[in-house]
This record gives sequence, C-alpha cells and structure tokens, in this order.
Amino acid sequence: MRPNRAWVWALGLGIVATVNAAERRWVVLVDNGKVAGEQTVTCDAQGDCRGRFVFKDNGRGPEIDERWRVAADGTYDAYVATGTTTFGSKVDERFTRTGVEANWSSSTEQGRSAESTGRFYVPFNGGPASSEVLYRAAAKAGGRLDLLPAGTLVQREVARLDLGEGAARKTVALVAQTGLGLTPSYLWVTTGDTPDFYAFVVPGYLAAVPAGDEAAVPALAAAQEKAEAELLKGMAARLGAPMPGLSVVRNVRVFDSEVGALQDGLKDVYVLRGRISAVLPAGSPGVGAARSLDGGGRVLLPGLFDMHAHAGRWEGGLNLAAGVTTVRDMGNDNATLQRIIDETAAGELFGPQIVPAGFLEGESPLSARNGFVISTLDEAKAAVDWYAERGYVQVKVYNSFPRRFLRETVAYAHSRDLRVSGHVPAFMRARGAVEAGFDEINHVNQVLLNFLVNDKTDTRTLERFYLPAARTAEIDFDSAPVQDFIRLLVDRGTVIDPTLATFDFLRQKDGTLSPAYAAIADHFPPTVQRGFRSGGMDIPDAATQQRYEKSYMAMVEFIGRLHRAGVPLVAGTDAMAGFTLQRELELYTMAGIPPGEALRIATRNGARYSGVEQDRGRIAPGYRADLVLVDGDPTRDITTLRRTVAVVTQGRSIDPAAVYRELGIKPFVDGGPRWVETGTATPSGASSGP
Repeated sequence: MRPNRAWVWALGLGIVATVNAAERRWVVLVDNGKVAGEQTVTCDAQGDCRGRFVFKDNGRGPEIDERWRVAADGTYDAYVATGTTTFGSKVDERFTRTGVEANWSSSTEQGRSAESTGRFYVPFNGGPASSEVLYRAAAKAGGRLDLLPAGTLVQREVARLDLGEGAARKTVALVAQTGLGLTPSYLWVTTGDTPDFYAFVVPGYLAAVPAGDEAAVPALAAAQEKAEAELLKGMAARLGAPMPGLSVVRNVRVFDSEVGALQDGLKDVYVLRGRISAVLPAGSPGVGAARSLDGGGRVLLPGLFDMHAHAGRWEGGLNLAAGVTTVRDMGNDNATLQRIIDETAAGELFGPQIVPAGFLEGESPLSARNGFVISTLDEAKAAVDWYAERGYVQVKVYNSFPRRFLRETVAYAHSRDLRVSGHVPAFMRARGAVEAGFDEINHVNQVLLNFLVNDKTDTRTLERFYLPAARTAEIDFDSAPVQDFIRLLVDRGTVIDPTLATFDFLRQKDGTLSPAYAAIADHFPPTVQRGFRSGGMDIPDAATQQRYEKSYMAMVEFIGRLHRAGVPLVAGTDAMAGFTLQRELELYTMAGIPPGEALRIATRNGARYSGVEQDRGRIAPGYRADLVLVDGDPTRDITTLRRTVAVVTQGRSIDPAAVYRELGIKPFVDGGPRWVETGTATPSGASSGP
C-alpha cells in the first residue's frame, strides 16, 4: 500500500515549504517579567507547520521542535516532536494517521487506534502551540472532543477581557478545558470569526503572550484569577461541610504524636469551633453533641504536614483528601501566596492551612524568579524584613544567592526570629551552609552534593541532579568525612527535608511506571496515568539505569542513617500533593524508620519546625481540630495511610471519597463512616453526606 502524504511527512521525508510563511512568536515570561523562553510557529500555504518551544528557568527547561499537519476536522493528521525535556531526556515523538487508523510512539509510550476519526492526539511533549491546535479542534467539535490515547476534553468560555486602546483594541476570551488532568487548564484566545490561541498564563509564575503584548500580562492574570476564584468557591462549598456547635468522633484509637504510638483504649474526641475541646475514654457520658461520627475502632491521627510545597489554588483537594491539613510553602510569587492565604482563611479556597517560607534568591542568568531576587546585602535584609512583617516563619535561600552575603543574611534573619533553610548556594558545600547558620537543608541531593562537588561545580545547572544520580552509590557512608558531617548536623540541630519521593525520577527511565506512584496509578484517569511514565532523566542504557537505581536506594539508606544518628527530619513533597507525602513516609519506613516514627515526623516535627507546635500537630484539648480518620493501622503498615475515610479541619468535615470523585480519581475507600446529626437514626456507614 502506498503511504499517504502525512505518513511520509511525519517520518521527515516530506518537504515543508516556508515560502511566504509568516512567523508568529510568543515570549515566555516568568514572575517579574523576565523573558525565559519563546514559542514560534510558521505554517505554509499547504498547511504544514513548524514550531519551536524553548523555556529555561532555574537552570533547566525543555527545548522542543515540533512539526504538524491538521486534518479537515482540526485534529492532527501528523505530528513530530524532537528535542530534550526539562531534565535532559531525549524527545522523539511521532503520530501518523493513515485513513482511519492512527499510530503514535514516544520515549514513554506506543499506541494504535483502529478508528481515530474525530479523535485528537494529545502530544506528550507539546509546547503552547499544541494548545492552539487542540483549542481549534475542540471548537470545531462544538466544545467536546474525544482524545487519543484516551479521555474526553470539554472546553467552555468563562470570561472576556478588553485589551489595548483605539485601533489596537481587542477582546480576548478565557477558555477552561477539563479532561487533560485533575484540574482545569486555561488558555486565552482571540475572538471573532476565526479565534486563535492568544496567551497561556499561570498567575504568579509564567505567561506566554504574543511578542509585543507583554504589558497585557497583569490584566490577563488578574482576570484569570477572578474567574478561577468563582469556580473554587463552588468547590469549597460542595466539599466541606460546616460543623457548627459541638461534634464528637467516637470510638477511635488516637495516635500520640509525642511518642509515635497509639494511646491505650478507645477514645471519644470532641470538637467545638475548630478546636479539640475534650479527649475522653470511649463511652464517657456525653454533653449533647450536635453530631457524631462513629470511628468503629479506626485510627485517628493529627492532621499531616507537607513541609515542602509550592502552593497553588487547585491542588487543595488532593491535600485534604490525603489528610494533609497544613502545608509549608517553600517558594512562591509573594503576591500570589498572600492571596491564597487570605482566600483560605476566608473559606473561599478549598485547601490546607499554609505556613509561609519566604524565597530569597540572588541575581544571575540562572536565577529562579520567585520571591525576592537580590544583588546586595541591603536588598537581602529588606527582603527578610518584608517576610518578618507578614508573619513568615522562615526564609529559603536558593541556588544563586551570593555566598559573600550568606552568613550576614542568615544572622539577620535569626535576629528577626526567622529560621533559615534552603538549597546550598552554588560553589559551596552543605557543610559551609550549616556553618553559616542554616537551620535546615532542603532536598536529599543538596545534602549529598556535599561529598560530590568541587569548587568548580555549578549546582545551578542539571549537575545537581546528574551528579547524585551517578555517584551517590560510590559514597562510603561509614567514612570519616561522612560521619563528621553527620555529627555536625546533630550538633547544630540542623533539620533535613529530604523529599525522597520527588527524587524518584532520578532512576526512572522514560516509558516505565514511576515507583513513586505505582501503587496508586490505576486510581487515576488515563490522561494522568500517562504522566507517571515520564521520568525526564537522560538514561541511555541499562548500565546507567542500574547505577542510578543503586544511587537512589543509597539516598533512601542515607536518610535512615541520619534519623538513627539523631538528625531531625521533616516530611515534604515538592510534587503531586497528598499522594507524594504518603509515598515519602513509605520510603522512610524502607529506610528503617518505624512507621510510628514516620508519622511523628509528619505531625509533631511538622508542627515544631513550622512554629505552630502549640497550635496543632497533636490530638489534645485546646489544639486545632485537624483530624484524620484512617481505615487501617498506619503505625503498623504505613501504606494504609492511603485509606483515609474522614478529615476534619478549619471547622469543616470532609469526605475524601467525595473529593476524589470530584477530581476524577477512584476512591481508595468507599462507604466509610458518616456523620450523624443528633436525633437521627442513620447508622454508621450509611451515606448521609460528609
């Protein structure tokens, strides 16, 4: 059979004309308006298009070259992407359609559809240009479009905005798309007879806008935040039930976070106005609670802490359903984080309470652009003052922070009663950061680089990932340098925030299922499961993968050694909310830390090193009623932590199963205990709502 033109073209054998083709260009901006990349698109008269997407922030980012042709219905007839991903793995993605049959392949998957008519192939590595093609195809289909490899996209307009003046005036529309992930995706499009992609905005972080329209970003971000807020208010109202008056959780085994074990006997825990009012032996005479929930002998934990998050407005449900009631934000756009905190406090945002840590970076070509980016010591001190005056508990120093200002900046932060944590600034070792006064080091790789770098190693680049992946297994943890460093950490009381689960990607070859999410993958929609098969590291052969695997397991072992030596740990994610924290604690048990101790790290240690240990982190009278009911005993088997059946926080009750269903996730437990209002006879286990 003679191949059709699209098939030949996708193999790179066709000729793509560019005569008289006009290039369209978008610039990608981060945080304070710094240009961090671009998207260009050129299409010829025959409909063959080329695109190039480059984005570099924080010393990493993708470089993708795309080519495509669309069919009459707007779906791809052929698509090719080549280049590198954020962490350096190779991109070689191809989609072809012959008649009604479609085939696709990439480093992560291969697939075929015998009937692809009207179905849109979603590129795994596409840039903003692929969003435009998808938008047009969905618009042609009336707003609902079947996807390849699986799923259905629904898109609708949610807002409009007028930009510019006079002849340059234009109206753009905000479109929300559902079906690509767990939360809506947004893009801005032009209006009129032939709408086109206009901009992509992540408020507080980045924006891709047409070159020359950079000044429109603040208005676009503000309008998008307003539209999102209305949707999020609805989620908060649906999924969190107020608890006025006195409530009681009966017949539960209470986890004592002070000792890392269950208390003796069953307890009744009373809650009033968001606080624990009493903890009594089960069956003690009641005082007229307005509602009760029969725990049926299940384990009741204090709310969990995720000590390494970068809070957004949409992942709150994932946190709460997993029992994470407090997150420590470790770097964000300052204005965005302040709004998130305010909206959460007002009950307008469905999410955990936030403990803010201020981001402090130095100016360089490889700077991350969150928080404050400074060039002088006075600027660093002014940033510390800003954070102290707004109730931040600590500052986080980042990769490009100037070494010559480090000791004085740390001392100044301490003088303002702020803790200091962070990455180790480039061309330093972790020992130097600890000796300069760091209270905490973030990420296991930053700790282990202490034994791997020299004074020429630039850890602002991908070296901060590839060096630990290649060489951690070579480190002798019993050697004098390692033992001396561990003693320094113990003597100084330096906390380690390992984020082990996040660094699982170091050993993951594209196309294999991430061990970090293997236990939960089949609960997710196919479009999300797809992402669990992308690691991003350049792992060219089996020998490299074996070496990276050994290094990763050595990282896990090292964290266990730190704990046994007396180094304080906190549990954080820096990845998918909720589920990553559960995996983090599982990895601690694999490192030899008992499950009860792992839970203690995620509760008591979280509260202590967030500065809120007198307010939460325990189940005791006077403490905030952040409560998590688990169907199983996580002090014996930490994996039962995924079987959360009820959560109480911020004066509301939450049904995790209902949250998961809202997000398109198959619940881990269905038909759990339900609240019963006084005077009703609804039995425990009946479905009467959260």
